[in-house]
Amino acid sequence: MATVIGERKLTIEDLVRVARQGEKVELTPSAVERIRTCRRMLDKKVDAREIMYGVNTGIGELAEVVLDDEQVQQFQRYLIYNHAAGIGKPAPIEHVRGAMLSRIAVHSRGFSGCRPEITQTYVDMLNRGVTPVVCEKGSVGACGDLAPMSQIALCLMGEGESFYEGQRMPTRAAMEQAGIPIPGLKARDGLAAINGSNLITAIGSLVLHDAERWVKQAEIACAMSLEALLANPKPYLGKLHELRGFPGAVTSAANLRAVMAGSDLQTGKLKVKVQDAYSMRSSPQVIGALRDTLSFVRAQFEIELNGVCDNPIFDAEMNFVHTGANFQGTPMTLPLDMAAAGITMVCVLSERRLNRLMNPSISIGLPPFLTKGAGMFSGLMLSQYTADMLVVEQRILSTPACIQSIPAAADQEDFVSMGMNSALKARQILDNAHGILGIELIAAAQALDFREFKFGAGTQAGHDTVRTVVEHLDADRPLFTDHNNMAAAVERCVVLDAVEQAIGELQSSWN
Repeated sequence: MATVIGERKLTIEDLVRVARQGEKVELTPSAVERIRTCRRMLDKKVDAREIMYGVNTGIGELAEVVLDDEQVQQFQRYLIYNHAAGIGKPAPIEHVRGAMLSRIAVHSRGFSGCRPEITQTYVDMLNRGVTPVVCEKGSVGACGDLAPMSQIALCLMGEGESFYEGQRMPTRAAMEQAGIPIPGLKARDGLAAINGSNLITAIGSLVLHDAERWVKQAEIACAMSLEALLANPKPYLGKLHELRGFPGAVTSAANLRAVMAGSDLQTGKLKVKVQDAYSMRSSPQVIGALRDTLSFVRAQFEIELNGVCDNPIFDAEMNFVHTGANFQGTPMTLPLDMAAAGITMVCVLSERRLNRLMNPSISIGLPPFLTKGAGMFSGLMLSQYTADMLVVEQRILSTPACIQSIPAAADQEDFVSMGMNSALKARQILDNAHGILGIELIAAAQALDFREFKFGAGTQAGHDTVRTVVEHLDADRPLFTDHNNMAAAVERCVVLDAVEQAIGELQSSWN
């Protein structure tokens, strides 16, 4: 099976399959013809010596410098050289593959002006497993992700380094071993390969995909803690949330009910408080707000995946060259900043429930720090320390990047999106979220061990799955192994998979 590019709209899931699972890519014949038609238009304008930005002029502050015929042929090579100016460790292979898919999708619309050989080379590299080595940092998110996309574009000249069959090697050797011709660069080809926010789009899409699954696990952890804390079930009734009307809250409340369905808490067998603390009864509203944000982020990123993120834009139908700022990363940066802050917010809520599980004055009869040997033993006291540290790091990282513009290029590029900062910190925030949620799951399972009533089927499945990763804490032991193992299990969605196998698929606000 292959992801076919050219006619239907691409989805986040398409990008995930290509970037992470190695699915093949195909261009439709109509997409190839659109690329050819656009290129013919550009060639005519070059032959007529029409002045076009980035084709026969310099770029940025040097856009007024007109190049002669010989310089036009050399310019694209130097353009890639001087923009391949990133820094840091190599970006993960899945990020680079996602960026290449995003760039192929832009070309397929038929407005970029490159030769078809450029696009096909990226298709062949994805299909044969050649992934350029790309520094993780250096993009300011306008004009697109110039530094990382230029490192990818070095492969079009057989330069730079690439990963191939598990080895890092010179790109020319990788291309030769994979049987991929090196197309070289002609007029416009270089800028058409780099002038878009494609790496931001790739990282953000992968983060979004993972966050959408993480939020379901946040609801499972919440349900387990609610049962352990003998929560009043009334705040999770569907009608309550329908009356306000936010889709995310309606969905979140439905998922909490589904996980706890069949519990003695829901049958009235257990005495509960008239009203619980906000960290308990506000959970659907808070988690639901993140759900609604993720729905907005998905819409934005899928528009970008299917849009023309380039400059200039060569419109063959109008025989016109549009010049503007469709490379600007802000339409992704602002939503991604919102999503990252939303994940942090839900983690703050998780930590507050963790605190209630630990504190004997508010835990409704649970032993201090969830250990029966309090005094001799400290139980999970230090687990909260770790969760607190992770939350504070998330709070620091939740400062928006979209307002952090620093002018560049002699003030020609005087507002940039800083979208790569948004993408990288969103990824780090989600990494921390795996650990925070893992610690709540450990604590919730420990607390449930001290309760003697019938749990919901989803809660029971969640508890049992945690116990396959982390044993009950009888006497104190080093906890870092438990923390790391549970965080890894959350990242792999082990708890989610087990709960959904037991009770059916939880609802998603974005479907």
